[in-house]
Amino acid sequence: MSDELNPAVPDSVTAEGPETESEETVKQRKNGLYPGVSDELAESMQSGWADTELRDLEPIEQAAHTARRRAALSARFPGERLVIPAGNLKTRSNDTEYAFRASVEYAYLTGNQTEDGVLVLEPAGEGHEATIYLLPRSDRENGEFWLSGQGELWVGRRHSLAESEALYGIPAADVRELADALREATGPVRVVRGHDAGIEAALTDKVTAERDEELRVFLSEARLVKDEFEIGELQKAVDSTVRGFEDVVKVLDKAEATSERYIEGTFFLRARVEGNDVGYGSICAAGPHACTLHWVRNDGPVRSGDLLLLDAGVETHTLYTADVTRTLPINGTYSELQKKIYDAVYDAQEAGIAAVQPGAKYRDFHDAAQRVLAERLVEWGLVEGPVERVLELGLQRRWTLHGTGHMLGMDVHDCAAARTETYVEGTLEPGMVLTVEPGLYFQADDLTVPQEYRGIGVRIEDDILVTRDGNRNLSAGLPRRSDEVEAWMSALKG
Repeated sequence: MSDELNPAVPDSVTAEGPETESEETVKQRKNGLYPGVSDELAESMQSGWADTELRDLEPIEQAAHTARRRAALSARFPGERLVIPAGNLKTRSNDTEYAFRASVEYAYLTGNQTEDGVLVLEPAGEGHEATIYLLPRSDRENGEFWLSGQGELWVGRRHSLAESEALYGIPAADVRELADALREATGPVRVVRGHDAGIEAALTDKVTAERDEELRVFLSEARLVKDEFEIGELQKAVDSTVRGFEDVVKVLDKAEATSERYIEGTFFLRARVEGNDVGYGSICAAGPHACTLHWVRNDGPVRSGDLLLLDAGVETHTLYTADVTRTLPINGTYSELQKKIYDAVYDAQEAGIAAVQPGAKYRDFHDAAQRVLAERLVEWGLVEGPVERVLELGLQRRWTLHGTGHMLGMDVHDCAAARTETYVEGTLEPGMVLTVEPGLYFQADDLTVPQEYRGIGVRIEDDILVTRDGNRNLSAGLPRRSDEVEAWMSALKG
């Protein structure tokens, strides 16, 4: 990674911070190799550059959908200024940053994903006027484009404000002017908190936690029912995820020679080639690690005869993620006990998926899956029945541990800020997308189960779209039944 130039900054560039529209921050590294910039070099860098403005840009694919979403937001909060930030870069170490991911609320309403962006809806007449505030292109006059660590020659070209207007269908303005404007603003204001401390500071005396939470809840509930664009993106994410699982099966021998990290890296390659990233830290849990629900260390051994619980999802370039789990026999064949446990989880998932219907209670799929698992635990003599007693007391949870699913979308656990009455206690509607993912986990140190059970963990997870007449399994491209899994793995290994 190249060391920044960090010379003594030219006259028009300040080290303390931006003072005017033409003054950019250029931080000087303590141990930079260049002591300064000559007048001749500064003059040379100001000229001789081609015009690279992009013209005749078409709006992004979801522009009509984001406009409709902003209209719904406007109708919900008439007469109020609404501020939705994208967020800022976060330091990973010293002068390196984590890869930026825009806040879900901002990306949902704009389609834009650049750092420091802010969407503002200003009250106007009976509705609002939207403006997207962004950093303009790097300034070629003051040297920011080549002297700043966030300049164009260091991190790449930003869209101009005119280009952004064409792409997103929203008037664009310079975000460096926004904080001062917000400080002077009057009237009721709401902001989505937790993403941009500078914007929040500018509004500190104008907002309340209660009012801001109402805005966050509304935007979370707005995503409960997906539109056609979102469903298409989720299917893309799932399709790439299916290919990622196939990639993993083909290299299980290499994972056996190394560790779970080979599995993680293999899936990550597919996610980066076909999408933006993984939607969450991949769980590549072999052997007893499968009993740890969110095992993301992925540093353990991969052994023939054990199971591999792979819980992973590709995130699309528009930030919609899949969330799929399969529990695979590393050597390609389930043992008798592994198959018994796997088939119990499969039957539970089948019952859960069947309960995903429009008009059904959200809880129904969870209850249906838990009943099947409780029945098997009683049948195997691991817990004392009857089944109704087990379910009433929640005794099956020693081995089932988690809920049977969640909403899915731009967050892997989507719509998390929605009110309980509209989510967990709500009713399923066409367009909702949720996971169905029952599991059984017999911890390696669980003395209440026979020794042969210990260290076996099984989860099966699929992404289910609620339709007008039932449901559609978006991840049906991956086999689920134990015999089908074995045949699929055999064919992939060739």
